[in-house]
This record gives sequence, C-alpha cells and structure tokens, in this order.
Amino acid sequence: MADDDPLQAPRMLIPLIVAIAFLMEQLDVTIVTTAIPDMARALHTTAVHMSLAVSAYILTLAVFIPLSGWCADRFGTRRVFTAALAVFTFGSALCGMADSLAMLVATRVLQGLGGAMMTPVGRLILLRSFPRTQLVRAMTYTTLPAIVGPVIGPLLGGYLTTYLSWRWIFYINLPFGLIGMLLAYRFVTPLPAKDVPPFDLAGFTLFGVGVGLLQLSMEGVGHLPWVALTTLAAIAVGLVLGFAWRGRAQEHPAVDLGLLRERAFAIATMAGGLCRVAMNAPVYLLPLLLQLGLGMSPVASGSLTFLSAFGAPLIRVVVGPALRHLGFRSLLIGSALACSAMLASFALIGPQTSHLRIAAVIVLFGLVRSTQFMTSNTLAYADVEPWRLSRATSLGGLLQQLTVSFGVSFGAALLGLFAPNRLAPALSTFHAVFFTLAGLPLLALPGFARLRRTDGAIVSGHRI
Repeated sequence: MADDDPLQAPRMLIPLIVAIAFLMEQLDVTIVTTAIPDMARALHTTAVHMSLAVSAYILTLAVFIPLSGWCADRFGTRRVFTAALAVFTFGSALCGMADSLAMLVATRVLQGLGGAMMTPVGRLILLRSFPRTQLVRAMTYTTLPAIVGPVIGPLLGGYLTTYLSWRWIFYINLPFGLIGMLLAYRFVTPLPAKDVPPFDLAGFTLFGVGVGLLQLSMEGVGHLPWVALTTLAAIAVGLVLGFAWRGRAQEHPAVDLGLLRERAFAIATMAGGLCRVAMNAPVYLLPLLLQLGLGMSPVASGSLTFLSAFGAPLIRVVVGPALRHLGFRSLLIGSALACSAMLASFALIGPQTSHLRIAAVIVLFGLVRSTQFMTSNTLAYADVEPWRLSRATSLGGLLQQLTVSFGVSFGAALLGLFAPNRLAPALSTFHAVFFTLAGLPLLALPGFARLRRTDGAIVSGHRI
C-alpha cells in the first residue's frame, strides 16, 4: 500500500498504537538493570562490564534521534514507524538469544536504533493526526507509559529473572511489537513524504562517533590503560568540537548546538545535565547494590527499586506552586543540594538497614530526582522562541538521553576504578561510588546560581 494512499482510521486507536511503542521503549530502559547479575553469570562476564548492555541501548537512542524526524519527512511517518517497530522487535528477539556480551551489546544497539525512531516519530504521528483541541486528550494516553514503564520495569524484570529467565525480559516485547506493527500499518493514516533538505550526514557522523568514543572511554576506566583512555577521550572531544565548529556554517545542521547560546536553555541542559548524570547512575547501581552488596534476589531488588518512580505523578502537581513561590533559581539550587544528600544516603545502607528504611530512602530519592528533572526540563524551553522550539525539543531530548547513558557509564567507571580486580564489587565499593556521585550535583551549583530572576519567569509565574 503506498504511503500516500488515503485511509480513514478510528482516531482514538492511534494514541494506543503509539503508546505500545512508548511502553516498550520505557520498559527496556529499566527492566534490564534488575537482571544484570544473572545476565553476567550466564554470559561469563562481570556485572561491571554488563553496563555496556545498558548504555549501548540508551546511547543509540540518543544518537539516532536527530535522524528520526528527517526520515519521517522523507519516507512517510507510517512507513518509518512500522519499520522502527519491526527493528525493535527483531532486536529484542536477538537480545534474548545472545550467548555472549559482544552479541548482547550488538543486538542492544539494534534495539536502540528501533527505539530512536519509534518514540519521536510516534509523537509526530500524534501531532499530525489530531487538531490542537483534541491533542491533550490524545497525549494523555501516550504519557501513561512514561509513568507506568519505569514503575513496572524493575518489578517485572525481577519477577521474570527469578521465576523464568533473564531472556524473557526481551522476549516479552515480541507480542507487543507484532501487535503494534499490524495495528500501525492498518490504522495509522499514511501521510505523503515531503521534499526535505539533504541530511547532514557528515555532521551526524562526527557527533555520533564523538559521543560514542567518549562513552567508550568512560566504560574503559579501570579496564584499559590510561594512555588508551586519554587518547580515546581526546579524539572524542576533538570530534564533538569539530562538529560544533562545522555546524556554525550549516543551514540545517544535524544537531543545532547554537541553542546553547540561549541562556536559560544552556543552564538547564548543561548544569542540569550534571545533576542528571549523577541521578541516572543509580538506575544501574542500585539493583547491583541490593543484589551484590546485600544479597537480595532479583525480585526483592525489583520490588524496592520500582518505588523510585512513584514520585513523578506527585511532583507534577507540586512543581508548579513551588516555582511560583521560589522561582527557578532557588528551586534548582535546593533540588541539587537535595540530590547530593540523597546520593550520599545510599552510601549509608548496610546489612543491618531494614527494608522499610531502604524503601523510604528510595521513595525520597525518586521525589528529589523528579523535582530536579521536571524543573530543569521546564526551564529549558521557557524562553525559547516559538520558531526554534522544534529544534530545542530535539536537542533537549538528545541531551537527556545522553545523560542517562553517561550516568550508567560513569557509575560503571567508578565501580571499575574502585574495584578493578574484583569480579563482584564489595559493599564498601558501592558506598565509595555513591559518596563520589554525591559530589557531582554540587558542581552544577555555580551554573544554577547564574540564573536571573527574569529567567523563565513567564512560565513560572514567580514575582520579579
């Protein structure tokens, strides 16, 4: 069926179809971490090295986001969305069949490629399928997976790993993917492809290879010689700087770094990014602390770590009034200090710590994490001019994904640095890692302190 053939579709099925893709992508960010110790044993590697299976997926998501919009315009949204579901589903099947770490990482990259196309193109399908008056209702269906996915991911991962096999955390995607593909091809209205400018392939390659090498250098801390690490890092920085310099002369760069000249956007994404890296590291570290450090089963670990996602719905209600009373500057500084305190609190967890106290710490961590993320997200787009908003959301989404990837890699790097010769890090190693991470949000304080009372005031409603 041609991509420009007319097709009438029951409109309310479209958000549900897109929600399937969103749910799979959200689940795969969190469901894997609970199974890491079991996967490491099955693949004859260490839990520290298994961070590659997490970060490779998230990094691929981030790097290929700029390509998704161009592909949707060039080849048609329905065609790209259906193909993305197929790639993600096929990648999931291969992940479940992996018999080595190298194969798992390669198939996670394939999964990430599908995920990078699914969610941005799915959001684009919604924007093009509904009038503005109905968009809020449609978006409600697709934002639910963003809340539900992180909640059920650790719990589902722990259950499947404990009672079936870690391979089922990937096989569970297969029925959802197949149903999503059939529904998307049948019910998503095909829109005609557009004439678009040539894609900035050279810039995209410079950026992708640069951030990939930067992450690889972090993953190698504690495992590779320092000469190799510094060489990798220097090449990575050079490639990214080359991309930034080249992009200044491009009318349609793959990633518009010129947005970083916008004051509020730059502070929210760069200073906020430091907090994000620190607060995303526990996505990888916390299940390992509970399983390797305290000896919990995957299902017990998952039943605790999933509590961190409960703060998001509450914070959505609280952040608005807090911004009106405090403003962005005070709330971001306060939440950064709270982030540091919560990361340090994980270093106080030991064998004698009750499960109730651990649960309370994790819930508080989720509240603080959601406050910091939501506040910096809001500030990032508060003062961006309407004509640059699409580029800002693309760059902001890319940088957010990178902070998840870098957070996992940085946490693994610290584990490798503090326990380079141990197959299973000791509890004291985890304590040292969390104390070190607690210093990272403090580095964001000078950036947040530079905010003016006028920054984001039109959105916060704070009195100037």
